[in-house]
Amino acid sequence: MINALTIDVEDYYNVFARDRLGLSGVPTDAVVRNVYLMLELLAGRNIEATFFVLGEVAVQFPKIIKDISSAGHELGVHGYHHDQVFRLSRDEFSQQAHRTKQVLQDLTGSEVNGYRAPAFSICPDTKWALEVLAELGFAYDSSIFPIAGSRYGWPGFRRDIHRMALPGGMHIVEAPASSVDLLGRSMPACGGGYLRHFPYWFTRWSMRRIERRRPVVVYAHPYELDTDSPPTEFTAALARADRRTKRFHKLQLRKRQTVRAKLDNLLGEFRFMPLGRVIAGQLEDGCMDPQGGNGECRC
Repeated sequence: MINALTIDVEDYYNVFARDRLGLSGVPTDAVVRNVYLMLELLAGRNIEATFFVLGEVAVQFPKIIKDISSAGHELGVHGYHHDQVFRLSRDEFSQQAHRTKQVLQDLTGSEVNGYRAPAFSICPDTKWALEVLAELGFAYDSSIFPIAGSRYGWPGFRRDIHRMALPGGMHIVEAPASSVDLLGRSMPACGGGYLRHFPYWFTRWSMRRIERRRPVVVYAHPYELDTDSPPTEFTAALARADRRTKRFHKLQLRKRQTVRAKLDNLLGEFRFMPLGRVIAGQLEDGCMDPQGGNGECRC
């Protein structure tokens, strides 16, 4: 089984300051440093991935977008300002997705086919976003987490990569984030904070279990490799924040020092390629049955 490696490119400090501290601004150059750390790690294993990029990062730092593309990686859209879908109207969502798609295509000269919503925020209440993506010409989406989570999730959603029928005769391929069955529950695994918090043996066990039946969709953020000190302005603003906000920030820093080794181990033990190529392979192999199957790959 060849799995999909996806990287969500956003500036932690800018997103956190806007969402948690009420401050507006542009992405900091920390995102540049962290993207190059990620590119170095992938180059060391000769692995290509899909980078879902925020529009504001692409506009602020166009060179890193060109460098990602020239290294052979696939580019996808991650929204423009990291606004969760439920915070946007249909028109606002469409405008942000289209704007970022166009920016990335103009920078690289290549078609952008994939989308991932910030914070996996496509759920039953925001499923209309899939129609918008199809209208904008996106071939696939990877915004749904088939779990019952506190911050996101679509419980009971199919867990394999499959083609979804949408209103008006449109279609889009959905590649959900990976989850694993444990103690009768569908548990998140193989990416993000779960890679940081869980021991490596659990991530490896989850990968082996999932890939028996379908490709694993692994996701990570470049900022999870960042163990440097934050910008002075961020530190000053955080000092004025309430305890809950400070605790949340502290949780985001927990075990970051373990991520590089964990990712490198995954890249050495498992096979990966960009999500778009994994989807193309599934199409060629006839694995995507019509919506309504039991949610597992037919290979």
